[in-house]
Amino acid sequence: MAAYRVEERGALNSVDYRLFFKNDKGQYISPFHDIPTYADADKHIFNMVVEIPRWTNAKMEIATKDVLNPIKQDVKKGKLRYVANVFPHKGYIWNYGAIPQTWEDPMHKDENTNCCGDNDPIDVCEIGDKVCNRGDIIQVKVLGTLALIDEGETDWKIIAINIKDPEAANMNNIDDVRRIKPGYLEATVDWFRRYKVPDGKPENQFAFNGEFKDRDFAIDTIKSTHNHWSALIIKKADAGEICCTNTTLKDSPFCCSQNAAAATVTALPPCGTCNQLPAEVDRWYFCR
Repeated sequence: MAAYRVEERGALNSVDYRLFFKNDKGQYISPFHDIPTYADADKHIFNMVVEIPRWTNAKMEIATKDVLNPIKQDVKKGKLRYVANVFPHKGYIWNYGAIPQTWEDPMHKDENTNCCGDNDPIDVCEIGDKVCNRGDIIQVKVLGTLALIDEGETDWKIIAINIKDPEAANMNNIDDVRRIKPGYLEATVDWFRRYKVPDGKPENQFAFNGEFKDRDFAIDTIKSTHNHWSALIIKKADAGEICCTNTTLKDSPFCCSQNAAAATVTALPPCGTCNQLPAEVDRWYFCR
């Protein structure tokens, strides 16, 4: 299994913070484009880029519009974005991240949800026991999916488990989650429904009346988003503001040299002292 490393630039909890990725050769890569979707295609094992460790609040994400797509903190109206603690939840209730080399095409209307994609890699909620680190690349088994409709866009949430988790061998489909981790799926729907309410927004909606689809449906959804990404990376789909710069895909017109990649990273501020979290991050919200 390929080993990946990360390199921090800027100060954590600041708008300058970036987390860049390197492969096992020490080469800069894009976590969006250069890490394979599959860790083991025959066994349906997928790679997952961990953006947000469980129980944390900072809305970290692969920067799809930045060169090399580092992880950075989302900014809204000039302020760093943190998700609210909506009782009884504290921050994110799973390790949250994305499957690389996938793309929810904003020009493609999903036949199941009747909404177009959200222009991001497909999201993953990893439900294992271990709290991962930001930037970890883990291998996961897919168990099912939830179809969030976020401001009119399809935003699939893949439910998966780290293959190294003690319960991984006992989990093969979405019903296994209900059996082994009772209440977790219901909490997941509740979290996604209400997490924007403290910001003054309405509750989120879901396709399929908030019901989870099974493993095979989820895998087909990942395959579809991988196909959309495949068109994106060879310029057969309109990238818009998406940055497709990569360092390993030689057939892609967006492939760049290591010198150019290194210049992108070193032009940014070096890693600095972590800034203190704002006090309001620990506030509890109770939604009626």
